[in-house]
Amino acid sequence: MTEVAMSPNQVQPNKWVMAISFLLALPLAAVLLIHPSAMLDANGHYSHSAMMLIMIGISGGFVTGVGFMPRFWLWKWLFSPFVAWPLMLWGYYTWFIA
Repeated sequence: MTEVAMSPNQVQPNKWVMAISFLLALPLAAVLLIHPSAMLDANGHYSHSAMMLIMIGISGGFVTGVGFMPRFWLWKWLFSPFVAWPLMLWGYYTWFIA
């Protein structure tokens, strides 16, 4: 499907990276939507700065996971797997220690 929407001179996304990104983002997004209290800290509060970064990681996981390739350099960097994967791993760490 991504081949149809791309011009011939664009690089095609790696299917493994797409799958890993999507599969990392899906459970975190589901937990934040269905049971957000699972991400509370020991005091029963949210760390809003941490949640903001984790949600940027989730967004990057979905952007990469569906095969979208931003053109602007800032969005390309922000939603790349190099930024999204560590942020999502931080989200999993936050989820499992809570």
